[in-house]
Amino acid sequence: MFKYTVTDTCDDSAGRCGLLETPHGPVETPVFMPVGTRGSVKGILPCQLEEMGARIVLANTYHMLLRPGPDVVEKLGGLHNFTGWHGPMLTDSGGFQVFSLSSLNRIGEDEVEFASHIDGSKIRLSPQIATEIQNKLGADIIMAFDECVELPCPPERMEQVVGRTIRWARQSLESHKRTDQLMFGIVQGGTDEGFRQHCSEELVKMNFPGYAIGGLSVGESHEEMIKTAAFTANLLPADKPRYLMGVGTPKDLVAAIGGGVDMFDCVMPTRNGRHGVAFTRNGAIRLRNAQFKLDIGPLDDHCDCYTCRNFSRGYLRHLFTVDKRMPEMAGPILVSLHNLSFYQWVMRETRRAIRENNFASWARQWTDYT
Repeated sequence: MFKYTVTDTCDDSAGRCGLLETPHGPVETPVFMPVGTRGSVKGILPCQLEEMGARIVLANTYHMLLRPGPDVVEKLGGLHNFTGWHGPMLTDSGGFQVFSLSSLNRIGEDEVEFASHIDGSKIRLSPQIATEIQNKLGADIIMAFDECVELPCPPERMEQVVGRTIRWARQSLESHKRTDQLMFGIVQGGTDEGFRQHCSEELVKMNFPGYAIGGLSVGESHEEMIKTAAFTANLLPADKPRYLMGVGTPKDLVAAIGGGVDMFDCVMPTRNGRHGVAFTRNGAIRLRNAQFKLDIGPLDDHCDCYTCRNFSRGYLRHLFTVDKRMPEMAGPILVSLHNLSFYQWVMRETRRAIRENNFASWARQWTDYT
């Protein structure tokens, strides 16, 4: 049911193209996965995702646990039938919420106890529980339960995190019950190469079918993040996919691909889109700025997405400024649609550059991207 093949490499970097075959279709890598936290990419229909070239989307285990609950999703046919997205899907384990909702949780050696951010009710997550939930949700790729911390982090605290992540990875793997789902292990260790190497070595011994690089984009610089991602990717098996979690800007993605990373996800395209920030080939633009009031051009002169084919910057600015309290609903939708399309274009062009052995030249234009 699953197979990962490296199809192309290049001489000027560790960048590579691959093909990940899943029960719900193939995925070309490098790939960017739109984030559908609660089973929906905000404002975007599944048919629009497919039209822009997205091939795999992500859902969040913690949020699906709260509402509607994994039993409901399972009874309604699993995530694919439930959401109307019939391509490959990935679910995270909820481990990131251990970090992002730290004020609401209590971490023990065997589990994490949460106070729900919705109603304060008690929620337990452990490697076994997180794996059982993901088995019920039914995504093609699921993640081992891990712990993430903000950087910088004291060495003694990071040692705890890495030890717990290794132990929880083993327990996650032992709890995994479905052969039609791939489970990825997650490498933690901050920006410390010693911790990263130790965590990688222990997870590789467990022979996961894929590996994620977690614990980045949590306070470190771009340079530190890319250096750590490339270092970690080089420690992982060359014949298995490598996934950098929660990253990032187009500049981040291209640089990490050059370090050997294959898969990415991030809320940035839709979150920025909802606030009127559009990614273009010339950098990000903020549509609320007065300079765009009479601008008749598209967001990006070279983009062929639905938004750029049909609407001007001036009109899009109007949608965000017509009401001080809330933009017109079409504004966040149209800019999010463009941003996701732009990210898919970046991935397509990056794959092309690798296949043509021209990655370094292609990547150079993104060095100063803002």
